[in-house]
Amino acid sequence: MGFVNLLTMAKRFSGIIAILLLLRLTTAAASHEFCDAGMGYNVVGCGGSDSSSRRILIKGGTVVNAHHQEVADVYIDDGIIADVKPNIKVGDEVAVIDATGKFVMPGGIDPHTHLEMEFMGTDSTETIDDFFSGQAAALAGGTTMHIDFVMPVNGSLSLGFKAYVEKAKKSCMDYGFHMTITKWDDTVAREMEIMVKEKGINSFKFFLAYKGIVMINDELLLEGLKKCKSLGALAMVHAENGDAVFEGQKRMIELGITGPEGHALSRPPLLEAEATARAIRLAGFINTPLYIVHVMSIDAMEEIAKARKLGQRVVGEPVVSGLVLNDSGLWDPDFNIAAKFVMSPPIRAPGHGRALQAAVSMGVLQGFHVVPENTGKSAFGKLVGTDHCTFNSTQKAFGIDDFRKIPNGVNGIEERMHLVWDTMVASGKISVTDYVRITSTECARIFNIYPKKGAILPGSDADIIILNPNSSFQISSNSHHSRSDTNVYEGWIGKGKVEITIVGGRIVWENNELKVNLGSGKYIKMPPFNYLFDGIEKADVSYISSLRAPVNRFKAMQ
Repeated sequence: MGFVNLLTMAKRFSGIIAILLLLRLTTAAASHEFCDAGMGYNVVGCGGSDSSSRRILIKGGTVVNAHHQEVADVYIDDGIIADVKPNIKVGDEVAVIDATGKFVMPGGIDPHTHLEMEFMGTDSTETIDDFFSGQAAALAGGTTMHIDFVMPVNGSLSLGFKAYVEKAKKSCMDYGFHMTITKWDDTVAREMEIMVKEKGINSFKFFLAYKGIVMINDELLLEGLKKCKSLGALAMVHAENGDAVFEGQKRMIELGITGPEGHALSRPPLLEAEATARAIRLAGFINTPLYIVHVMSIDAMEEIAKARKLGQRVVGEPVVSGLVLNDSGLWDPDFNIAAKFVMSPPIRAPGHGRALQAAVSMGVLQGFHVVPENTGKSAFGKLVGTDHCTFNSTQKAFGIDDFRKIPNGVNGIEERMHLVWDTMVASGKISVTDYVRITSTECARIFNIYPKKGAILPGSDADIIILNPNSSFQISSNSHHSRSDTNVYEGWIGKGKVEITIVGGRIVWENNELKVNLGSGKYIKMPPFNYLFDGIEKADVSYISSLRAPVNRFKAMQ
């Protein structure tokens, strides 16, 4: 081999080495950037320790499902619940958790979140919690899955889905997607089919508020409702009369009311009730199930109750802020304090929250007498979400001179499980089994992922919390895991604490310490045609047969 050939080979070899080195450096940089998403947390694979066993026995706790509770052991193997019964025997290689005197329950499922969302399409105002920090906060509070709302990109559902898949790569727990519809044409209709049949989305949200941004009219809503029905997808509505809210905002500004209190005054309960009633009637006209997100007022609640009494398939979703807070904070003289309470629909005056709590406890907002497995009893379905949509005080200050510019949203993904227990269970308003139904099981049923999620049964995912009813908790922005510098539940002290969170068979929260797996969260596809669609076709046939039309008429002879 000649010298020239040797020189050529050396150059090629050097080039290969350089390429390999560059690839290694690029991979390391990407890994470093990925791990930076978890700064401030104990992140497995980024310097954190993963001491959790893939086999766990939870021993001696009170195991609670939505339909039953018993003292039993729970054996977890490779992320799945393998057995639930008393006195399970295991080998020394299995990690054992003593849950005596505590409740062992399915991890919470939050049906309503907005992580890493651009508020009304503005790049400069993106929610402060991304798919890592928001989920880390959730795990610390006992929620092990959430369903986030995908916003279309320039009206495109496919581009919106792609963008959110990218955002969710840093997830540390399981998640699903709803899809928002902001316009209507043949392309959107085709994309809805793709979302349901290929992407695992079984719900679509329509805004009746935010005029000029994402608000849709009745014609578009009717088209959307028809398409949802044909696909077996659940139609969801943000119910406020956007035209009237726009008028109310102008009225407040003309009166010189520019602070956060103007937000609530411009969109009173009657506008929430009007839009709720309109959406219910249009869904009834199409004969398709309807899900009203974040029900905040007595007025809207009563519209839902009336429809359900008449047999219509309507689900009302209260959120924890609407259950436990009132609007007094919006009148605080400190803008930063007042602005943190701005959300839509607004947190209402005292009395609305207590009424919503009563509605949840009595099954007024949801429930269609679904018979749970292994029981002969009917049960009311119930669920509570958060509408977790966090902005920090700097972002909220964008509206310091005009409440219309304050980004709408409050926290709740970390606090929901504790607040519902303290407010509803510790006070005696609901049972422990109802708590499981409200925080986990009913959401899993409505979005068609039960019993993979929302249950402690053999074969279910090992997403589990252990709650000590005798421990207390305190909420503070100094100790919460959200990236926001404020908390609307600041200073709340209550009974009942989630001491251990297990997700996918791994202990991720224990001894007030998070140990999360960055990027370990899985996207959960949700199939169409949940139980709310049962009997829809028969109802359509009955409707058509009741029309007594068309009438066969004889034309008069000329």
